Amino acid sequence: MRSFSMSNKELEEVFQKGLFRGEVRYNEPLSGHTSLKIGGPVDVMVFPEDPMSLKNILMTVHRESIPFYIIGAGTNILVDDDGLPGVAVSLKEFNKIELTRSDDEERVVLYVGAGASLARLMSYAQKNGYSGMEALAGIPGSFGGVVSMNAGSFGTEIKDVLVSVAVMSVSGELKIIEKERLIFTYRNSNIPDDQIILSANVSLQKDDPEEVKKRTREFLARKKERQPLGVLSAGCVFKNPEGSSAGKLIDEAGCKGLKAGSVEVSRVHANYFISRGDATCRDFISLMETVMEKVREYCGTELEPEIRILGKTKKSKK
Repeated sequence: MRSFSMSNKELEEVFQKGLFRGEVRYNEPLSGHTSLKIGGPVDVMVFPEDPMSLKNILMTVHRESIPFYIIGAGTNILVDDDGLPGVAVSLKEFNKIELTRSDDEERVVLYVGAGASLARLMSYAQKNGYSGMEALAGIPGSFGGVVSMNAGSFGTEIKDVLVSVAVMSVSGELKIIEKERLIFTYRNSNIPDDQIILSANVSLQKDDPEEVKKRTREFLARKKERQPLGVLSAGCVFKNPEGSSAGKLIDEAGCKGLKAGSVEVSRVHANYFISRGDATCRDFISLMETVMEKVREYCGTELEPEIRILGKTKKSKK
């Protein structure tokens, strides 16, 4: 796999001359940064502490044509067993959640950093009695990823509470995108791939904290009945085809319980693949291919991956 030389002077200058604040790790295993616990090492992993440090990193890798990857909580990605060349950027330090304004007696606006977990935001909303996101309970991941893929459940999507999104381009340009300019579709948005989400403002309704907590727990209980929470997975593997459910099609095609190495199609929800701890990316890809083929044979539907695959893992040989 192609890599780049760590003697690259431009990159070293960012780390050594005060242009970067944060932690730097070399040859960092990405298995420790994904919910599947799968993935080889990346050449460099950086944890910028502020927008200026992020800007300097992005400008450098862009100028030097160094491959780079934005890593959130790693809950929707599958990383190549051999690792990745280039630089992985973690935004976990961009995790602030705070009240920015109270529009009136009924609504508030919160600032949420891209690195804040959705679970922590949900807890904040419960504690303070802010309603509007209860149905999203149980969705893993960082807020930046939640916004980028327009995560949702039980008829609620993150787009429903967004006011604006702050992004930074790979050239370091910072801008605010108001909701009117945002277009969200099923598990997708019109935020370009070269725009890194830094934060977002969300609008929520004031409510009784106990009522918010009660509704959140009810949604979470319903989710636990339908989804394999508490295991090593990356959420839904495939997008729902229009007018149908990927999980339902996979189940009907007889795929529940299918295995490839240490990866198994969940018996609780067929659109979840469970890692048994020593699984590989190749196992996962192989099982994806088998499931896609069986669904194609069953009903002619071509499943489209929802999980992001990073690296150059080749398709398995049948």
